[in-house]
Amino acid sequence: MATVKVKFRKSSVEGKAGTIYYQLCHKQSNRQITTRMRVLPHWWDAEKETFIAEADNNGLSARYQQQIEKDLLCIRRILCEWDGEGRDYTLADVIDRFRTLNENGDTVLSCLATLIDELKNDGRWGNARNLQRALNSFSDFLGGLDRPLKQVDERLVMEYEQWLRIRKVSKNSSSFYMRTLRSAYNKVISRNQMEQTFPFRNVYTGVERTRKRAVPEDIMVRLQKLDLTHSAPLAFSRDMFIFSYCTRGMAFVDIAYLKKEDVSGGILSYVRHKTGQCLTVRIEPLIEEIIERYEPFVHNSPYLFPIITSNDPEEAFRQYQTALGYHNRKLKKLGKLTGENLHLSSYTARHSWATVARKHNVPLSVISAGMGHTSEKTTLIYLDSVENSLIDKANEEILEALCRNVSK
Repeated sequence: MATVKVKFRKSSVEGKAGTIYYQLCHKQSNRQITTRMRVLPHWWDAEKETFIAEADNNGLSARYQQQIEKDLLCIRRILCEWDGEGRDYTLADVIDRFRTLNENGDTVLSCLATLIDELKNDGRWGNARNLQRALNSFSDFLGGLDRPLKQVDERLVMEYEQWLRIRKVSKNSSSFYMRTLRSAYNKVISRNQMEQTFPFRNVYTGVERTRKRAVPEDIMVRLQKLDLTHSAPLAFSRDMFIFSYCTRGMAFVDIAYLKKEDVSGGILSYVRHKTGQCLTVRIEPLIEEIIERYEPFVHNSPYLFPIITSNDPEEAFRQYQTALGYHNRKLKKLGKLTGENLHLSSYTARHSWATVARKHNVPLSVISAGMGHTSEKTTLIYLDSVENSLIDKANEEILEALCRNVSK
Protein backbone atom coordinates (compact mmCIF):
# COMPACT_ATOMS: atom_id res chain seq x y z
CA MET A 1 0.00 0.00 0.00
CA ALA A 2 1.18 3.51 -0.76
CA THR A 3 2.06 5.87 2.11
CA VAL A 4 1.66 9.62 2.46
CA LYS A 5 3.54 12.03 4.72
CA VAL A 6 3.32 15.75 5.34
CA LYS A 7 6.58 17.59 4.68
CA PHE A 8 7.89 21.14 4.92
CA ARG A 9 10.13 22.66 2.24
CA LYS A 10 12.18 25.62 3.46
CA SER A 11 12.34 28.82 1.46
CA SER A 12 15.54 29.59 -0.42
CA VAL A 13 15.49 32.93 1.42
CA GLU A 14 16.49 32.58 5.07
CA GLY A 15 13.67 33.34 7.49
CA LYS A 16 10.94 33.46 4.83
CA ALA A 17 7.92 31.17 4.66
CA GLY A 18 8.39 27.71 3.20
CA THR A 19 5.81 25.38 1.64
CA ILE A 20 3.84 22.39 2.91
CA TYR A 21 3.77 19.41 0.56
CA TYR A 22 2.61 15.79 0.66
CA GLN A 23 5.15 13.07 -0.08
CA LEU A 24 3.68 9.87 -1.57
CA CYS A 25 5.63 6.61 -1.71
CA HIS A 26 4.59 3.50 -3.64
CA LYS A 27 6.58 0.63 -5.16
CA GLN A 28 9.92 2.40 -4.60
CA SER A 29 8.56 5.48 -6.35
CA ASN A 30 8.20 8.94 -4.78
CA ARG A 31 5.98 11.82 -5.87
CA GLN A 32 4.99 15.13 -4.30
CA ILE A 33 1.82 17.20 -4.13
CA THR A 34 2.72 20.82 -3.47
CA THR A 35 0.09 22.79 -1.58
CA ARG A 36 -0.53 26.55 -1.47
CA MET A 37 0.14 26.55 2.29
CA ARG A 38 3.11 28.74 3.19
CA VAL A 39 4.55 28.35 6.67
CA LEU A 40 7.29 30.09 8.64
CA PRO A 41 10.00 27.63 9.81
CA HIS A 42 9.36 28.14 13.55
CA TRP A 43 5.71 27.11 13.13
CA TRP A 44 6.47 23.57 11.98
CA ASP A 45 7.40 20.47 13.95
CA ALA A 46 9.15 18.32 11.35
CA GLU A 47 9.30 15.25 13.59
CA LYS A 48 5.57 15.24 14.40
CA GLU A 49 4.61 16.55 10.95
CA THR A 50 2.28 19.11 12.47
CA PHE A 51 2.08 22.74 13.52
CA ILE A 52 3.57 24.14 16.70
CA ALA A 53 1.08 26.23 18.64
CA GLU A 54 2.18 29.83 18.10
CA ALA A 55 0.58 33.13 19.04
CA ASP A 56 1.94 35.07 16.08
CA ASN A 57 0.27 33.28 13.17
CA ASN A 58 -3.20 34.86 13.33
CA GLY A 59 -4.94 31.47 13.52
CA LEU A 60 -3.55 30.55 10.10
CA SER A 61 -1.95 27.33 11.36
CA ALA A 62 -5.29 26.07 12.70
CA ARG A 63 -6.93 26.51 9.29
CA TYR A 64 -3.94 24.93 7.58
CA GLN A 65 -4.04 21.96 9.95
CA GLN A 66 -7.71 21.41 9.11
CA GLN A 67 -6.87 21.54 5.40
CA ILE A 68 -4.03 19.03 5.85
CA GLU A 69 -6.28 16.61 7.69
CA LYS A 70 -8.93 16.97 4.99
CA ASP A 71 -6.37 16.35 2.22
CA LEU A 72 -4.83 13.35 3.96
CA LEU A 73 -8.27 11.82 4.49
CA CYS A 74 -9.02 12.23 0.78
CA ILE A 75 -5.72 10.66 -0.30
CA ARG A 76 -6.04 7.73 2.11
CA ARG A 77 -9.60 7.03 0.95
CA ILE A 78 -8.34 6.83 -2.63
CA LEU A 79 -5.59 4.42 -1.58
CA CYS A 80 -7.93 2.26 0.51
CA GLU A 81 -10.47 2.06 -2.29
CA TRP A 82 -7.96 1.09 -4.94
CA ASP A 83 -6.06 -1.32 -2.68
CA GLY A 84 -9.36 -2.95 -1.72
CA GLU A 85 -10.16 -3.43 -5.40
CA GLY A 86 -6.70 -4.88 -6.01
CA ARG A 87 -6.17 -2.19 -8.61
CA ASP A 88 -2.74 -1.69 -10.16
CA TYR A 89 -2.09 2.05 -9.94
CA THR A 90 0.75 4.55 -10.03
CA LEU A 91 1.32 7.62 -7.88
CA ALA A 92 0.47 9.74 -10.92
CA ASP A 93 -2.97 8.09 -10.90
CA VAL A 94 -3.40 8.92 -7.21
CA ILE A 95 -2.40 12.57 -7.73
CA ASP A 96 -4.73 12.96 -10.72
CA ARG A 97 -7.63 11.49 -8.74
CA PHE A 98 -6.88 13.71 -5.74
CA ARG A 99 -6.84 16.85 -7.89
CA THR A 100 -10.05 15.87 -9.64
CA LEU A 101 -11.85 15.38 -6.32
CA ASN A 102 -10.55 18.72 -5.02
CA GLU A 103 -11.06 20.67 -8.24
CA ASN A 104 -14.09 22.53 -6.89
CA GLY A 105 -12.91 22.63 -3.30
CA ASP A 106 -11.10 25.98 -3.52
CA THR A 107 -13.34 29.00 -3.28
CA VAL A 108 -12.42 32.53 -4.21
CA LEU A 109 -13.14 34.32 -0.92
CA SER A 110 -11.44 31.66 1.21
CA CYS A 111 -8.35 31.71 -1.03
CA LEU A 112 -8.16 35.52 -0.82
CA ALA A 113 -8.51 35.36 2.97
CA THR A 114 -5.62 32.88 3.11
CA LEU A 115 -3.45 35.17 0.98
CA ILE A 116 -4.21 38.07 3.32
CA ASP A 117 -3.05 35.99 6.30
CA GLU A 118 0.14 35.08 4.45
CA LEU A 119 0.88 38.73 3.61
CA LYS A 120 0.42 39.67 7.25
CA ASN A 121 2.72 36.89 8.39
CA ASP A 122 5.34 38.10 5.90
CA GLY A 123 5.07 41.60 7.38
CA ARG A 124 3.57 43.02 4.18
CA TRP A 125 0.88 44.97 6.00
CA GLY A 126 0.14 47.45 3.22
CA ASN A 127 -0.41 44.70 0.66
CA ALA A 128 -2.60 42.82 3.14
CA ARG A 129 -4.69 45.94 3.72
CA ASN A 130 -5.13 46.52 -0.02
CA LEU A 131 -6.18 42.93 -0.65
CA GLN A 132 -8.59 43.08 2.31
CA ARG A 133 -10.24 46.19 0.80
CA ALA A 134 -10.61 44.44 -2.55
CA LEU A 135 -11.92 41.28 -0.85
CA ASN A 136 -14.52 43.28 1.08
CA SER A 137 -15.75 44.93 -2.12
CA PHE A 138 -15.88 41.67 -4.10
CA SER A 139 -17.62 39.90 -1.20
CA ASP A 140 -20.29 42.64 -1.15
CA PHE A 141 -20.80 42.09 -4.88
CA LEU A 142 -21.24 38.33 -4.30
CA GLY A 143 -23.66 39.01 -1.47
CA GLY A 144 -21.23 37.34 0.94
CA LEU A 145 -21.69 33.99 -0.83
CA ASP A 146 -18.43 32.26 -1.71
CA ARG A 147 -17.90 30.71 -5.15
CA PRO A 148 -15.56 28.06 -6.57
CA LEU A 149 -12.50 29.52 -8.27
CA LYS A 150 -13.61 27.93 -11.55
CA GLN A 151 -16.61 30.26 -11.59
CA VAL A 152 -14.42 33.36 -11.66
CA ASP A 153 -14.68 34.01 -15.38
CA GLU A 154 -14.71 37.00 -17.70
CA ARG A 155 -18.47 37.43 -17.41
CA LEU A 156 -18.45 37.50 -13.59
CA VAL A 157 -15.61 40.03 -13.48
CA MET A 158 -17.34 42.31 -16.00
CA GLU A 159 -20.54 42.11 -13.94
CA TYR A 160 -18.49 43.17 -10.91
CA GLU A 161 -17.11 46.16 -12.83
CA GLN A 162 -20.65 47.15 -13.82
CA TRP A 163 -21.75 46.75 -10.18
CA LEU A 164 -19.00 49.16 -9.11
CA ARG A 165 -19.98 51.64 -11.83
CA ILE A 166 -23.64 51.64 -10.76
CA ARG A 167 -22.51 52.45 -7.23
CA LYS A 168 -20.55 55.41 -8.60
CA VAL A 169 -17.18 54.01 -7.55
CA SER A 170 -14.50 56.10 -9.27
CA LYS A 171 -12.70 54.67 -12.26
CA ASN A 172 -9.37 54.65 -10.41
CA SER A 173 -10.87 52.89 -7.37
CA SER A 174 -12.48 50.29 -9.63
CA SER A 175 -9.15 49.78 -11.36
CA PHE A 176 -7.43 49.39 -7.99
CA TYR A 177 -9.83 46.58 -7.03
CA MET A 178 -9.37 44.88 -10.41
CA ARG A 179 -5.57 45.02 -10.33
CA THR A 180 -5.44 43.77 -6.75
CA LEU A 181 -7.85 40.90 -7.40
CA ARG A 182 -6.13 39.99 -10.67
CA SER A 183 -2.76 39.68 -8.96
CA ALA A 184 -4.23 37.52 -6.17
CA TYR A 185 -6.18 35.38 -8.64
CA ASN A 186 -3.08 34.74 -10.76
CA LYS A 187 -1.12 33.70 -7.68
CA VAL A 188 -3.82 31.28 -6.53
CA ILE A 189 -4.34 29.53 -9.86
CA SER A 190 -0.57 29.25 -10.35
CA ARG A 191 -0.20 27.54 -6.98
CA ASN A 192 -3.13 25.24 -7.65
CA GLN A 193 -1.92 24.53 -11.20
CA MET A 194 -5.29 25.51 -12.63
CA GLU A 195 -5.98 26.61 -16.18
CA GLN A 196 -5.47 30.35 -16.77
CA THR A 197 -8.54 31.89 -18.41
CA PHE A 198 -7.60 35.60 -18.05
CA PRO A 199 -10.96 36.75 -16.59
CA PHE A 200 -9.68 40.32 -16.03
CA ARG A 201 -8.57 41.01 -19.60
CA ASN A 202 -11.59 43.12 -20.61
CA VAL A 203 -11.98 45.31 -17.53
CA TYR A 204 -10.26 48.63 -16.92
CA THR A 205 -7.00 48.29 -15.00
CA GLY A 206 -5.32 51.56 -15.93
CA VAL A 207 -4.79 54.73 -13.90
CA GLU A 208 -6.48 57.96 -14.89
CA ARG A 209 -4.50 61.07 -14.23
CA THR A 210 -6.07 63.25 -11.59
CA ARG A 211 -5.34 66.89 -10.99
CA LYS A 212 -2.65 67.20 -8.32
CA ARG A 213 -2.66 70.08 -5.86
CA ALA A 214 0.79 71.52 -5.28
CA VAL A 215 1.40 74.60 -3.15
CA PRO A 216 3.93 77.33 -4.00
CA GLU A 217 7.04 78.17 -1.99
CA ASP A 218 5.44 81.14 -0.24
CA ILE A 219 2.89 78.78 1.36
CA MET A 220 5.73 76.73 2.80
CA VAL A 221 7.18 79.92 4.27
CA ARG A 222 3.76 80.90 5.64
CA LEU A 223 3.31 77.47 7.27
CA GLN A 224 6.67 77.74 9.00
CA LYS A 225 5.80 81.17 10.37
CA LEU A 226 2.47 80.08 11.87
CA ASP A 227 2.34 80.45 15.64
CA LEU A 228 1.19 77.01 16.76
CA THR A 229 2.29 77.14 20.38
CA HIS A 230 -1.37 76.63 21.36
CA SER A 231 -1.53 73.22 19.66
CA ALA A 232 1.26 70.63 19.79
CA PRO A 233 -0.60 68.27 17.38
CA LEU A 234 -0.91 71.01 14.74
CA ALA A 235 2.73 71.95 15.20
CA PHE A 236 3.78 68.31 14.79
CA SER A 237 1.76 67.89 11.57
CA ARG A 238 3.20 71.14 10.24
CA ASP A 239 6.72 69.94 11.02
CA MET A 240 6.16 66.55 9.38
CA PHE A 241 4.74 68.28 6.29
CA ILE A 242 7.78 70.57 6.08
CA PHE A 243 10.09 67.61 6.77
CA SER A 244 8.51 65.71 3.88
CA TYR A 245 8.99 68.71 1.58
CA CYS A 246 12.61 69.15 2.66
CA THR A 247 13.40 65.47 2.08
CA ARG A 248 12.24 65.57 -1.55
CA GLY A 249 8.67 64.55 -0.79
CA MET A 250 9.33 61.63 1.55
CA ALA A 251 6.12 59.65 2.02
CA PHE A 252 4.54 59.69 5.49
CA VAL A 253 4.92 55.92 5.84
CA ASP A 254 8.67 56.28 5.32
CA ILE A 255 8.84 59.15 7.82
CA ALA A 256 6.94 57.08 10.40
CA TYR A 257 9.36 54.16 10.10
CA LEU A 258 12.57 56.24 10.14
CA LYS A 259 14.97 55.08 12.83
CA LYS A 260 17.84 56.84 14.55
CA GLU A 261 20.23 54.37 12.93
CA ASP A 262 19.16 55.76 9.53
CA VAL A 263 21.03 59.00 10.35
CA SER A 264 24.79 58.91 9.94
CA GLY A 265 27.46 61.38 8.86
CA GLY A 266 24.99 64.08 7.93
CA ILE A 267 23.09 61.69 5.65
CA LEU A 268 19.60 60.25 6.07
CA SER A 269 19.26 56.81 4.45
CA TYR A 270 15.98 54.93 4.09
CA VAL A 271 14.19 52.28 2.01
CA ARG A 272 10.94 53.30 0.34
CA HIS A 273 8.10 51.11 1.58
CA LYS A 274 6.33 51.35 -1.76
CA THR A 275 9.17 50.28 -4.05
CA GLY A 276 11.95 48.92 -1.82
CA GLN A 277 14.34 51.46 -3.34
CA CYS A 278 17.20 52.77 -1.19
CA LEU A 279 17.42 56.56 -1.04
CA THR A 280 19.76 58.97 0.71
CA VAL A 281 19.10 62.60 1.61
CA ARG A 282 21.68 65.10 2.84
CA ILE A 283 20.56 66.56 6.15
CA GLU A 284 20.14 70.27 5.54
CA PRO A 285 19.82 72.72 8.49
CA LEU A 286 15.99 72.78 8.43
CA ILE A 287 15.84 68.96 8.40
CA GLU A 288 18.25 68.80 11.33
CA GLU A 289 16.25 71.41 13.23
CA ILE A 290 13.05 69.32 12.96
CA ILE A 291 14.84 66.11 13.98
CA GLU A 292 16.36 67.80 17.04
CA ARG A 293 13.00 69.29 18.01
CA TYR A 294 11.55 65.82 18.61
CA GLU A 295 14.59 64.15 20.17
CA PRO A 296 13.18 64.56 23.73
CA PHE A 297 10.02 62.66 22.71
CA VAL A 298 11.88 59.58 21.40
CA HIS A 299 14.53 59.26 24.10
CA ASN A 300 13.79 55.56 24.71
CA SER A 301 12.61 54.74 21.19
CA PRO A 302 14.57 53.48 18.17
CA TYR A 303 12.42 55.69 15.91
CA LEU A 304 13.30 59.20 14.80
CA PHE A 305 9.83 60.65 15.41
CA PRO A 306 7.09 59.89 17.99
CA ILE A 307 4.71 58.15 15.58
CA ILE A 308 5.31 54.43 16.15
CA THR A 309 5.87 53.10 19.66
CA SER A 310 5.18 49.34 19.39
CA ASN A 311 7.74 46.64 18.65
CA ASP A 312 5.02 44.34 17.31
CA PRO A 313 4.99 44.67 13.48
CA GLU A 314 1.21 44.47 13.10
CA GLU A 315 0.53 46.92 15.91
CA ALA A 316 3.24 49.24 14.50
CA PHE A 317 1.48 49.27 11.14
CA ARG A 318 -1.85 50.06 12.81
CA GLN A 319 -0.19 52.94 14.66
CA TYR A 320 1.15 54.28 11.36
CA GLN A 321 -2.32 54.07 9.74
CA THR A 322 -3.95 55.86 12.67
CA ALA A 323 -1.24 58.54 12.65
CA LEU A 324 -1.66 59.09 8.89
CA GLY A 325 -5.40 59.70 9.23
CA TYR A 326 -4.83 62.07 12.16
CA HIS A 327 -2.03 63.85 10.27
CA ASN A 328 -4.25 64.48 7.23
CA ARG A 329 -7.04 65.85 9.43
CA LYS A 330 -4.61 68.29 11.03
CA LEU A 331 -3.27 69.30 7.63
CA LYS A 332 -6.78 70.32 6.58
CA LYS A 333 -6.89 72.68 9.55
CA LEU A 334 -3.43 74.01 8.69
CA GLY A 335 -4.61 74.67 5.13
CA LYS A 336 -7.30 76.98 6.50
CA LEU A 337 -4.86 78.71 8.87
CA THR A 338 -2.75 79.83 5.89
CA GLY A 339 -5.64 82.08 4.87
CA GLU A 340 -5.93 80.34 1.52
CA ASN A 341 -8.30 77.53 2.57
CA LEU A 342 -5.91 75.04 0.99
CA HIS A 343 -6.68 71.31 0.78
CA LEU A 344 -3.43 70.02 2.22
CA SER A 345 -2.64 66.32 2.60
CA SER A 346 0.49 64.28 3.26
CA TYR A 347 0.73 63.79 -0.50
CA THR A 348 0.77 67.56 -1.18
CA ALA A 349 4.32 67.97 0.12
CA ARG A 350 5.63 65.39 -2.35
CA HIS A 351 3.92 66.96 -5.32
CA SER A 352 4.90 70.45 -4.19
CA TRP A 353 8.60 69.55 -4.10
CA ALA A 354 8.41 68.23 -7.67
CA THR A 355 6.53 71.34 -8.79
CA VAL A 356 8.98 73.79 -7.22
CA ALA A 357 11.96 71.84 -8.51
CA ARG A 358 10.55 72.03 -12.03
CA LYS A 359 9.98 75.77 -11.71
CA HIS A 360 13.62 76.12 -10.67
CA ASN A 361 14.54 74.42 -13.97
CA VAL A 362 15.75 71.22 -12.33
CA PRO A 363 15.99 68.57 -15.10
CA LEU A 364 13.26 65.95 -15.18
CA SER A 365 15.78 63.14 -14.72
CA VAL A 366 17.08 64.75 -11.50
CA ILE A 367 13.57 65.24 -10.11
CA SER A 368 12.73 61.63 -10.95
CA ALA A 369 15.85 60.31 -9.19
CA GLY A 370 15.28 62.58 -6.21
CA MET A 371 11.76 61.26 -5.70
CA GLY A 372 12.80 57.64 -6.09
CA HIS A 373 10.78 57.07 -9.25
CA THR A 374 11.81 54.12 -11.37
CA SER A 375 10.51 55.84 -14.49
CA GLU A 376 10.35 59.45 -15.67
CA LYS A 377 6.80 58.68 -16.86
CA THR A 378 5.75 58.54 -13.20
CA THR A 379 7.37 61.91 -12.57
CA LEU A 380 5.52 63.39 -15.52
CA ILE A 381 2.22 62.48 -13.85
CA TYR A 382 3.30 64.60 -10.89
CA LEU A 383 4.30 67.46 -13.16
CA ASP A 384 1.27 67.42 -15.46
CA SER A 385 -0.37 70.40 -13.78
CA VAL A 386 2.95 72.25 -13.71
CA GLU A 387 3.32 72.04 -17.47
CA ASN A 388 -0.28 73.19 -17.91
CA SER A 389 0.31 76.21 -15.66
CA LEU A 390 3.34 77.21 -17.70
CA ILE A 391 1.31 76.92 -20.90
CA ASP A 392 -1.52 78.96 -19.36
CA LYS A 393 0.97 81.65 -18.32
CA ALA A 394 2.42 81.78 -21.82
CA ASN A 395 -1.08 82.00 -23.30
CA GLU A 396 -1.93 84.82 -20.89
CA GLU A 397 1.09 86.83 -22.05
CA ILE A 398 0.24 86.20 -25.72
CA LEU A 399 -3.35 87.38 -25.23
CA GLU A 400 -2.22 90.44 -23.29
CA ALA A 401 0.02 91.35 -26.21
CA LEU A 402 -2.91 90.82 -28.59
CA CYS A 403 -5.16 93.09 -26.52
CA ARG A 404 -2.50 95.80 -26.41
CA ASN A 405 -2.19 95.73 -30.20
CA VAL A 406 -5.96 95.85 -30.69
CA SER A 407 -6.32 98.87 -28.40
CA LYS A 408 -3.77 100.92 -30.34
